Amino acid sequence: MYPTHDPSPGPSTEAPGRPSSGRPGGLSGDHRAARPAVLVVGASSGIGLATARRLSARGARLVLAARDPAALDRTAAACRDAGAAATLVVPTDLTDPAQVEACVRAAVAAYGRLDAVVTTAQGMAYGTVEQVPREVFEHVVETAVHGTAHLVRATLPVFRAQGAGTLVVVSSLLAEVAVPSMSTYVTAKWGQLGLVRSLQLELRDEPGLHVCLVSPGAIDTPIYDEAATYAGSRGSAPPPVVGPDRVARAVERCLDHPRRRHVEVGPANLATILGFRLAPFVYDRVVGPAVRAVVLRGPAVGPDGGNVLEAAPGGHTERGVWTLLGRRRTREGSGARWRR
Repeated sequence: MYPTHDPSPGPSTEAPGRPSSGRPGGLSGDHRAARPAVLVVGASSGIGLATARRLSARGARLVLAARDPAALDRTAAACRDAGAAATLVVPTDLTDPAQVEACVRAAVAAYGRLDAVVTTAQGMAYGTVEQVPREVFEHVVETAVHGTAHLVRATLPVFRAQGAGTLVVVSSLLAEVAVPSMSTYVTAKWGQLGLVRSLQLELRDEPGLHVCLVSPGAIDTPIYDEAATYAGSRGSAPPPVVGPDRVARAVERCLDHPRRRHVEVGPANLATILGFRLAPFVYDRVVGPAVRAVVLRGPAVGPDGGNVLEAAPGGHTERGVWTLLGRRRTREGSGARWRR
């Protein structure tokens, strides 16, 4: 991830599209730059926000990208408070290749280089293939597959020109198993997994370029409340649920040790994958009832597009409302599980 020299800081004028100076930062270790330049896509909430904050504590110079400019401004302020050397806010829709290219150009123009890129951007929709509207289904898939490809095409020439660079794609456990009534998200993540694994093979002969994959299970982020639903109910986080900082730590480890090409995050990941692969007759029998009882246990609602097609106001927080056991937190503490 990190160059061997101390790159010069970018300008300090605070404005959208320009970097703003934070507290002086520094990273220990001979193999690290004092202030690496890192682009975080999906930085407005959840895992992306947690990752940006974690890198801020190491004095990184950050480029923060997502669709909502106001949410990005709040992220930038939080990152500066956490120790980021500089922040650059670039509102970007990952499905628009021109915006992605402009974002990468802005990063290089501001900081002189781009040491790493982390993408966590993803929408989600509940419902069967028939229930989810075509435009919602296609946008979820486009974000994961075409959006990641847009980012690769914009980023790799920069990495090659530098002789080094690391891309970390935050995917999902659902890139490795199938789940009913989440077919939109599963399709998106299986496609993204195929793209990333192919890219890793294509770059095997370029030792300075690294591509890592992080696959979280259920994470306590706002995605469940912000997801589109056409299944007749709100979605819920299936237990066990872990915090977004645990994924951010995995991302950080990939940046420090990019030869770790695939990292699973979640206590149930391995067992779920083994059940899907080694005992499909059992998995197929239990997964449907499990989804109805655990994933789609929220209150009954009509069709809701959530934040898939456009950024929704509010909800741009690092954590959601879920405990380890999949219960919704209340103001008094942990509450009961949703029941339909």
